[in-house]
Amino acid sequence: MSFFKETTDIDLGDTPIENIFINDFMPMADGTYVKVYLLGYKYANDKDSNIEVNNETIAKHLNIPLSDVLKAWDFWEQKGIIKKHKKENGNEYDYMVEFLNLKQLYIKNNFRPITSKDNKEEQKKLYTCSVEDLLEANRIPSIQEMFYSISEIIKRPLVPNEKKKILEWMYNYNMSPNLIVRAYYYSVEKRNKKNVNYVHGIIRNWYDMKITNVEALESYLKQNNDKHYRYQRIMKALGYSFRPPSESEKATIDKWFDEWNFSMDIVLKAFEKTKNTSNPSINYINGILNSWYKKGIKSVDEIEEKDKPVSKNSNKQTKRKVKTKFHNFEQTTSKYTAEELEEKIRKNFEEKMRKKGLGNLFEKQE
Repeated sequence: MSFFKETTDIDLGDTPIENIFINDFMPMADGTYVKVYLLGYKYANDKDSNIEVNNETIAKHLNIPLSDVLKAWDFWEQKGIIKKHKKENGNEYDYMVEFLNLKQLYIKNNFRPITSKDNKEEQKKLYTCSVEDLLEANRIPSIQEMFYSISEIIKRPLVPNEKKKILEWMYNYNMSPNLIVRAYYYSVEKRNKKNVNYVHGIIRNWYDMKITNVEALESYLKQNNDKHYRYQRIMKALGYSFRPPSESEKATIDKWFDEWNFSMDIVLKAFEKTKNTSNPSINYINGILNSWYKKGIKSVDEIEEKDKPVSKNSNKQTKRKVKTKFHNFEQTTSKYTAEELEEKIRKNFEEKMRKKGLGNLFEKQE
């Protein structure tokens, strides 16, 4: 005797996802990484043993490169919520993925015996902001500036509870005020999220990657050719440290890098041409770069060679010379000295006067 269940032609089943993943892990991850995790988790819960799934299957199903699938598993393994198990005689990309029980992980990490020394030390390290701490922090200029910048980014004032959480991030994650402002800018610009919990996920993700200052963040974003880095760097060059670019400005900036294939060094070089220009705009810079693109400039070194300014003297030299009756005179007179020229002019004049019957004037004078 055996028991079995009828299956349907169409997958109408359910895949239970733990809230811990949705609340704590999903906000810190790239959207593609979340898709890979959810689809893999769905296959792990599938009871049909006839279905054989691998990383290529997930890549085809999501219509993404295989490399993105592999990066996603590396990311989730780094976060400690999956384990990769290599198959026997398999290559380095052919492995099984074990999804760890998030509830069990939560219990292990948060409910330790009271006598545990490690737990006591960890509790000492955690900082909870009090009302007094918030009042004290509000007197510090750098903290005031941070709160003001964040309010400008999210287009509303911060409430006290949000400010307390931000101060806790600074202490618990050793984050600088500027980096926290960048986290909000990143969240709004790239994810269109203003929620404090979402930004908290970004902060933790950066902390796990050992990014605790603006320099480390810019280095990371630059290495990954992140568009957010492009937008932020260009807007900063225009004098807008935390203003997100408009959609039209984004399209123009994307054209510089994706269509014209300019590097950031070339784009920033164009800004040097605006030193004597008040309030340069994206369109002004676009005009400079468009000129360089048409001239075939592909590196900073070629700018000086191919974009030389045309001087006034060179314009005069390149103009076609228009000959007049005075040119023959200049060419003829250049053969004589000043004395010879004066004598020749005098004799010509006397000859003309004699022909007119006035030659006796010169004879009397002589």
